Amino acid sequence: MSENKDVIYSINGPVVKVKDSRSFSMMELVYVGEKRLVGEVIAVSRAATTIQVYEETTGLRVGEPVVPAGLPLTAELGPGILRGIFDGIERPLRDIAQKSGPTIATGVSLPSLDEKRQFDVTVTVKKGQDIKGGDVIATCPETAGILHKSMAPPDVSGEVVWAAQDGPYTVADPICRVRTKDGTEKTLTLRQRWPIRTPRPARVRKPIERPLITGQRVIDALFPIAKGGAAAIPGGFGTGKTMTQHQLAKWCDADIIVYVGCGERGNEMTQVLEEFSDLKDPRTGLPMTERTVLIANTSNMPVAAREASIYTGVTLAEYYRDMGYDVAMMADSTSRWAEALREISGRLEEMPAEEGYPAYLPSRLAEFYERAGCTENLNGSQGSITLIGAVSPQGSDFSEPVTQNTKRFVRCFLALDKALAYARHYPAINWNQSYSEYYQDLDPWFEREVDPDFCRMRGRIISILTEETRLLEIVRLIGSDVLPDSQKLTLETAKAVRAGFLQQNAYHANDTYVPLKKQFLMMKAILALWDKAGGLVADGAPLSKLIESGLFEKLGRMKYDIPNDDLSAFDALFAEIGALGGTAF
Repeated sequence: MSENKDVIYSINGPVVKVKDSRSFSMMELVYVGEKRLVGEVIAVSRAATTIQVYEETTGLRVGEPVVPAGLPLTAELGPGILRGIFDGIERPLRDIAQKSGPTIATGVSLPSLDEKRQFDVTVTVKKGQDIKGGDVIATCPETAGILHKSMAPPDVSGEVVWAAQDGPYTVADPICRVRTKDGTEKTLTLRQRWPIRTPRPARVRKPIERPLITGQRVIDALFPIAKGGAAAIPGGFGTGKTMTQHQLAKWCDADIIVYVGCGERGNEMTQVLEEFSDLKDPRTGLPMTERTVLIANTSNMPVAAREASIYTGVTLAEYYRDMGYDVAMMADSTSRWAEALREISGRLEEMPAEEGYPAYLPSRLAEFYERAGCTENLNGSQGSITLIGAVSPQGSDFSEPVTQNTKRFVRCFLALDKALAYARHYPAINWNQSYSEYYQDLDPWFEREVDPDFCRMRGRIISILTEETRLLEIVRLIGSDVLPDSQKLTLETAKAVRAGFLQQNAYHANDTYVPLKKQFLMMKAILALWDKAGGLVADGAPLSKLIESGLFEKLGRMKYDIPNDDLSAFDALFAEIGALGGTAF
């Protein structure tokens, strides 16, 4: 047995206990065993200290030492994060692969950021200058499209007594020294550390006023997500949660994308890597990876690290928010994260709540989604974090605990439908089950920036879909022949809305991303035909003749036929709709 008095007393999967110790504090980082596996203290009592280990515990033995690190589990923040691929506790997977091969060796210890890479640094502080937490001390081009702003840690303020010259520096090189109020001097570098479970401070939380533009019509037009908001994408197996999040990550107008693969299949993360490497950023023409960070904690990785991966991701997002960037974080999926909570809770022998999940599941979900928001940062800049979490309810049962508790803390709910997915209607977002509570916050922006009639037309489109649902219930009972032409027209128009507007082809150049102006004109064309045809039907014109005009088919094809960068073809379409009727009826 080791001479260290703090030794392993029991091992239960990722849960390790140390008996009769006073060496550890709550949420402290520890090193477990001879291989120094990374762990975190999650419970402290007079009898035992409980630790969750973020690495595989196979081969770990009772009696091996446990050493406290003296600090909480932290994320390393600095230039070099973008284009990186990390595991749930921010270990660099590319570097680990070079060191240990295709599998992660236990006990491997590598810095999160490359300490040898030099950056072309511009120092923005001078000797004699007073700085406070959050102030930018240096800048460097992290990638071709993103300027990295290294900041003073939030808890550091004082007078700069020395500042480096502009030039090439690594993340470990000193940039300046600050004399704090108590007279001590602190050396600041390009990097800093921050506890992942503690939200980074901001000066003020700002009201939500802008939408996150995604280019996906069913989201932007019907169920908008706010910049700084929180959204959930629930759906059963095969409904397209991951692909929907891929589309949002590719096309949304955030400056930085943080994509967390939490307990998902490894081939899906491989697909993210390959697609983002090949895809060109529509704003800069550079690869998408230039403004993306991936956290891959796949289903075959240790379950405890899966629980930490969500917090690691949102801490990285907050760091870039503090620079003044708009950040979008995709968590795929929070159900796998909740399952990790459930497994660890079971090993801790805690009293289970609904379906075996721990009683603190709602509070953990709330802690996560509350870290979204628009902020005025400590340095005066403004940024935002938008959190979009996928939920994987078993059997598409939205009444299960993770989905129900998530609905309490998000204001946009994009429910994926298995029937739509099997009918190849993508994105398979069910318009009857989905909702957005951001209308009141965002409608002034849509009316000001797109068109004053945008929100009114959205309401009319939703009313058509709602009426279709009611009429289809009648059709299922007694058939469609009994419906008058006015109601048949509603069904025909709703079909054009579903096929021509809501359904979107991710592999078509004109349809994978659609600007808001085209979305508005598409809604306007559908409603113009509905109004015109409705008037003709009321005057006695047969609906069959209106359908034979081919205009309903044109509405279904306009998403392909009218290019995004030349919307003049809508003029001809509106003219054709206006001329409908004439002498033919």
